[in-house]
Formats: sequence, C-alpha cells, structure tokens
Amino acid sequence: MTAKNASSPIDWDTLPYGGDLFGEMYLADQEAQAVTTPAPAHTLFPGLIACAVAAAAAAWLAEHYGFPIILLGLLVGLSLNFVAREPTTHSGLDFASRTFLRWGIVLLGLQVTFGQIGSLGAAPFGALVVVMAVTFVAGIAGARVAGQSRYAGILAGGATAICGASAALALYGVIGKERLSQAQFALTLVGVSLASALAMSLYPPLAALLGLDDRQAGFLIGASIHDVAQAIGGGYAFSDSAGSYATVVKLSRVALLAPLVALVSVWIGSGGGTGRPWFRRLAPPWFIVAFLGVVTLNSLTVMPAQLTAGALTASKGLLLLAVTATAMRSRMDLLMQMGWRSTVPVIAATLASFAAALGFVLVLV
Repeated sequence: MTAKNASSPIDWDTLPYGGDLFGEMYLADQEAQAVTTPAPAHTLFPGLIACAVAAAAAAWLAEHYGFPIILLGLLVGLSLNFVAREPTTHSGLDFASRTFLRWGIVLLGLQVTFGQIGSLGAAPFGALVVVMAVTFVAGIAGARVAGQSRYAGILAGGATAICGASAALALYGVIGKERLSQAQFALTLVGVSLASALAMSLYPPLAALLGLDDRQAGFLIGASIHDVAQAIGGGYAFSDSAGSYATVVKLSRVALLAPLVALVSVWIGSGGGTGRPWFRRLAPPWFIVAFLGVVTLNSLTVMPAQLTAGALTASKGLLLLAVTATAMRSRMDLLMQMGWRSTVPVIAATLASFAAALGFVLVLV
C-alpha cells in the first residue's frame, strides 16, 4: 500500500454497506427485493407440499376423532410453523393462503340460493340481519375496550356474524396483513373455531332447558353458531325439524357474506390501499363478485346433487389448505405475546350473538 493510498480518506457514501456493521441494511435490502420480485412458478412446490401434508394430517384427525376440521388445520399449522423458517416455502404458503381462500369462497356459493333466503320470511330475516349487525358492532366494541385495533374487531365481529373461519378468511383478504398481523388473524381463527365448537355442544341443551320449540331452537342455533357445519349439526342435535330450520337460517347468513365484505371494503378500502379514489373503493373484491354470481346461477338453475356435494367438498378442502398455510406462516412468539386481551373481540361478539338471537326468539319466532 502506498503512502498516498494510506492517507486518502475513504468515501463511505460510495460503499453500498460500508457502515452496516450488523448487516441490517443488507438484510432489509434483500427482503425488499424478494417482495418486489415475483417468484417463479416452480418455487411454489415446497410450500404447497408442506401445506398439503399438514392439511391431510388435520383431515385424518378430524375424521377419526370428530373434532372440527378447520380448528385442527389451525392447530396443526401452528405446530409446524417452524417449516416457514425455510425461505423456499414462503411462495407456496402465501399462494395457498391467498388463492385457495378465494376459490374456496367462490365454490361456497353453490350451497346457497335466494329461494332459501326468501323462505325464511320477512320478520325472521329482518331479525337475523339485526342479530348479525349487533354481533358485528360487539366485535368492534370488544376490540376497543381491550385496546385492540378496529381491524381486529372487524375481523372477529364479521367472522362471528357470518360463518366463522370462511368469513374471517374473506375479511382478512380485504383488511390485509399490513393492517392486521397474521398472528392476530390466526389467534382470531382459533378463538372463533373454539367458540363455535363450544356453542354446538352447549346451545341445543340450553334451548331444551329454556323450553324452546323446534322453530325457536332452529333459529337460535342457526343465527348464533359461527361455523356452517356446526350450526347445522347443532340444529339436528335438537331435532330434525330444528335442524332443517337452522340450515335455512345459517345459509341465509352465508349469503350475506358478500354484502358484508363489500361494505367493509368500501369503509376501510381494500388491502391497505389508502388514497384510492372513492369509485375504486366501491368495487368489491373479485372473489366476492364471483361468489354472488355463483349464488345467482345456483338460484336460477337446478344443479345436480353430485355437483353441489363435490363443490362443498372442494370448498372445504381449499379453505382447510388456506387456513393451514396461514397458520404455518404465523409466528408463535407473537401469538404468545398477545395475551388474553386479543381474545376479547371474539368473546364479546359470541355473547352478543347468542343474546340477540335469544331475544328475538322469545319475541318474534
């Protein structure tokens, strides 16, 4: 080294990471490049395989032990979240949690018709809308009391008001992970699934204890239990007549998924898109438009029973994959740090749903 080179000052500004002693700048730059650069299609394979294996394990456990399949998907996914430490799985897991969710919601439309909603009657349908509105507001109020963000309340209230995990997935697609962490989302899913499983066990005996008839019990169960399968199962646990009426009530709630997601999208904007023009915010997500289209088609055309049954199975499978992938991408350390306050929105929405449904049952049904 010459004396001239030794004495000349080093221009640190010309060096890309000259002052980055611990590598933070380099890692941040690499992460930004990974986000902005779309991953090749073949990189989806590792994440999709990991997600499929976890979902298959959850399905096997649900079939053999009679536990709610979505809840098991969440628990298995959370237990395997260390898989997501491998960067090659990220693209596949993100694809499953996003794309499988949307198509699962679309296929769910083949289970609902406008005729089913009309058969409910004006007064019970109006009461159902009020129950759902009370539930939604209770979720937001519970989040505010517990010091949580309003997005946590929207997610908990909307999921409880409509159809549990399916609605939570659809709403989270509008809210976005920029506004609500995946850890909070996973915790809400666990809370909603547990509350639904508990309600399926408790509400039929409570309805019998209160001396409700079949129609009243069917409305109470169908209007207040979150998950579709558990609401229908709870109705039939009371009686066949109550189960049939609970099915109609519950499917009417499912049909209102599209209006709720569209209203939330208009209210908060989709995916963190602040500053978007108002006319763009009025446009609901494409999968909600497709859901409405499928419901309309199912209402105008008599679909073969095999097709609707196959669509239901496919919808459940896609939603299971989406839930499992989301859980695998959630950080357990963040879940452990959240504490009991994060469960308050789900608890508030669940209690409000039952109280409002029971009030209308005693007055109208």
